[in-house]
Amino acid sequence: MSDTKRQIDSAMSPEDRPGRKPPLINVAPSPHISDSGVSTRRMMVDVLLGLSPAIVVSLYLFRFYALKQLIVCVAACLAAEYLLVRMRGKSFTLKDCSAMVTGVILGLSMPGSAPWFVGALASVVGIGIGKIIFGGVGMNIFNPAMVGRAFVMIAFAQLMGAGAYENVTGLVDAVSGATPLSALKFNGIATDIAPLFIGITNGSVGEVSALACIIGGLYLIYRNTASWQISVSIIATVAVIAGIVDLAGGYQGLFLLHHLFAGALMFGAFFIATDPVTSPLTAKGKLIFGVGTGCLIMVIRLLSGYPEGVMFAVLIMNAMTPLINRWTIPKPMGQREA
Repeated sequence: MSDTKRQIDSAMSPEDRPGRKPPLINVAPSPHISDSGVSTRRMMVDVLLGLSPAIVVSLYLFRFYALKQLIVCVAACLAAEYLLVRMRGKSFTLKDCSAMVTGVILGLSMPGSAPWFVGALASVVGIGIGKIIFGGVGMNIFNPAMVGRAFVMIAFAQLMGAGAYENVTGLVDAVSGATPLSALKFNGIATDIAPLFIGITNGSVGEVSALACIIGGLYLIYRNTASWQISVSIIATVAVIAGIVDLAGGYQGLFLLHHLFAGALMFGAFFIATDPVTSPLTAKGKLIFGVGTGCLIMVIRLLSGYPEGVMFAVLIMNAMTPLINRWTIPKPMGQREA
């Protein structure tokens, strides 16, 4: 090759050189360092394993009622995701197990006496409106399971309200009647703390055992699947507010422990609020999210007509997540104050 040709060839851009392909450059937003061992499927399997203690307690305590809710909600979520994804012309997504997790969480959050069509409709709404309409897994703003439950809670108030928990028959006597939070709020009757902690009380089929939820939640935190900042800040905030009311009313600690172990607090703090898609990204943002969720839970429990507030509190804070992310953007290394 002559010197002139070499000079011309070196001056040409790679794509203009004959017989040479331009270099392949991938441009993508940060972070550029990722853990190949972490995947959506692995995280969803972890969540299912974390939920297993609550599932076991629900099947032992509520038997057919719990089995019915779990089967209906999981089957409806899987079917809804498959059909809606295919309608959008997207690839098969059931292998990531996210729809199964939504179905299990939704089934565990239902009252045992709810008719099958309530759980099925909640599943379709949760997957369709809470997830697929936003673009699928990783794109949703709100927790899909709570979107579905909120819909049927409003649409079927009689089937999902306090009366639904009193219609479950054939169980041990210890779980008949109103839920502990309803009994305390409307009748001033406090449930013993030991049954609340273990789970021998009435309520949504998977939320009654604080012990089972704590065991499963600690597993998720150990696996780094759930954020400890969110769980701890929610529980601590509820404890502070309930403790102040306890001291002011002279309940000798019973009011505090009742609000910690009754209802869906532990279930929501470990399995619902910690959804990585609908919660903030930074540690500071997660603490803000948790404190806000805890405050809303107690505001709804104490001042509204609802005995429970976890579902609505999480959904409201889900809507605040984009703002929290903006408020807590970390400063780049070396950036000077303006």
